Amino acid sequence: MEAQCPFCEIVENEDPDAREVYRDSGAVAFFPIEPATLGHTLLVPRIHVPDIWDLPEEIAAHLGIVSVRLATAIRRAVAPEGLNVIQSNGAAATQTVPHLHIHLVPRWTGDAVGRIWPPETHYSKEQKDDVWDSLKTEMRSLEQ
Repeated sequence: MEAQCPFCEIVENEDPDAREVYRDSGAVAFFPIEPATLGHTLLVPRIHVPDIWDLPEEIAAHLGIVSVRLATAIRRAVAPEGLNVIQSNGAAATQTVPHLHIHLVPRWTGDAVGRIWPPETHYSKEQKDDVWDSLKTEMRSLEQ
């Protein structure tokens, strides 16, 4: 656990205001203080992991399984028209708490969240090809 981490406090049952919806040996799910929509749920690993780059693969696998179960529960509980699953890393990606967390955000047409993607981008074919080549090379190096 990390000192001064609000999500570690929830994991350790030290936040009396936490609205927990699920807990097991590897993860805890709870409502955020300011939900984007009703039913918005956060899922965190029980160990302190700052971001995806520090996330062990076995914990990632468990979080994936629990995310699918939470998505099903959210669908049954609030009947959304859609669902965003968002996991942000670093300030540039709007991560505000440095403890890895997955947002499951139920969505409805016209809700307050709005669009999450730009309407269009203007990257050249060369720029896209350069990144494509670099990413393929890095993936091969990680497989070995």
